[in-house]
Amino acid sequence: MGKTLLKNVRMVNENTITEGDLLLEDQFIVKIDRDISDANAKVIDLKGKHLFPGVIDDQVHFREPGLTHKGNIATESRAAIAGGITSFMEQPNTNPQTTTIEELEKKFAIAANSAYANYSFLFGGTNDNLEELKRLDKNACSGVKLFLGSSTGNMLVDNELVLEKIFRNTEMVISAHCEDEGTIRANMAQFKEEYGDDIPMKYHPIIRSTEACYLSSSKAIALAKETGARLHVFHLSTGMETSLFRNDIPLEKKQITAEVCIHHLWFSDSDYDKKGSLIKWNPAVKTEQDRAQLWEALLDDRIDVVATDHAPHTLEEKDNVYTNAPSGGPLVQHALPAMLENYHNGKISLEKMVEKMCHNPAKLFQLKKRGFLREGYFADLVVADLNNPWKVAKENIVYKCGWSPFEGETFKSKITHTFVNGHLAYEQGNFSELKNAQRLTFDR
Repeated sequence: MGKTLLKNVRMVNENTITEGDLLLEDQFIVKIDRDISDANAKVIDLKGKHLFPGVIDDQVHFREPGLTHKGNIATESRAAIAGGITSFMEQPNTNPQTTTIEELEKKFAIAANSAYANYSFLFGGTNDNLEELKRLDKNACSGVKLFLGSSTGNMLVDNELVLEKIFRNTEMVISAHCEDEGTIRANMAQFKEEYGDDIPMKYHPIIRSTEACYLSSSKAIALAKETGARLHVFHLSTGMETSLFRNDIPLEKKQITAEVCIHHLWFSDSDYDKKGSLIKWNPAVKTEQDRAQLWEALLDDRIDVVATDHAPHTLEEKDNVYTNAPSGGPLVQHALPAMLENYHNGKISLEKMVEKMCHNPAKLFQLKKRGFLREGYFADLVVADLNNPWKVAKENIVYKCGWSPFEGETFKSKITHTFVNGHLAYEQGNFSELKNAQRLTFDR
């Protein structure tokens, strides 16, 4: 790949913004300085633009193997680099599920041939695969995923004895989907009795309620404290849950951490009437007050990471009555533009955004040499023009499913360049067909 010199760019990194130059050679950042000259480098002048470390998304569903009519590792990682996401951690509820080391390695083999962004996978814990989990090397993948409430793929772990053994028997980060199944089933029965299958979508956050979330996440946290497990609670959706997390110690010392997703920071229950099943996620998008409390916890560091929970379904699948419309939606292409919109609206600084989307996922999962603009680190980089408005429309959506909950939204910021391991993978709407992604490595 040789050398590339990025000139006159505003670099956002480790709580500072500095204008200067950054030199890449092959896969790595080799120099960062105020003014760099190199006669052998290809020069890209980025005056007026901002440079971030590539975004690391710790929660995506790319649907391969088995569900590839919705998306696959190639199509969705391509959409990810269009949105400035250079590394992803994919979830185990595919078909077959990623609940054996053999299936995990099969996924790595698929990604090695098809991924446009750096990749790792979460290993799924179940009621009956504890012995397989014990065999898993702590550096083999990004971590363990537990569904403590049912979601796409029926991987619910509801045997409390097994759950405790999983918590006691892994050194890896345990990432958990926390919703109490009994509460949800009771609520669903009540609404089905009144409406049948055609329950109005606005009742989704009442069926998958605040109480369901809090009951499950508080139990998981109590178990983590009891066992000493390293717990990461995925996609917080309620203000009530934010009280369970601390901000009085640095991330590196936390045993219990939390994530919030773009949709819970953007939408509220007032959007169901207009968006319907397109914003049906598990956990559900809840009230404006919940959204405000999630923002507060993100900014005061009780919440550590912003992710997408990218989970595409076809429009045909989404266009069903409540009980048959699947939960989830595509987000990787629009997550960073949406967060930059929140910057424009005064909700978050660029430095804090980079901390939550780049630095903290790298720290939390102990990634090797990613997540920062540092000499010697992999050159995973994203360039954004903060004054280049564009409208989300069918013709510029990259997802295989062909739709976005942001359709019709105008974003003020545009992603202009994405580098993956020093290779210019995306530029001004055009993709390089050379795949330069790597399997993520860990330092545990």
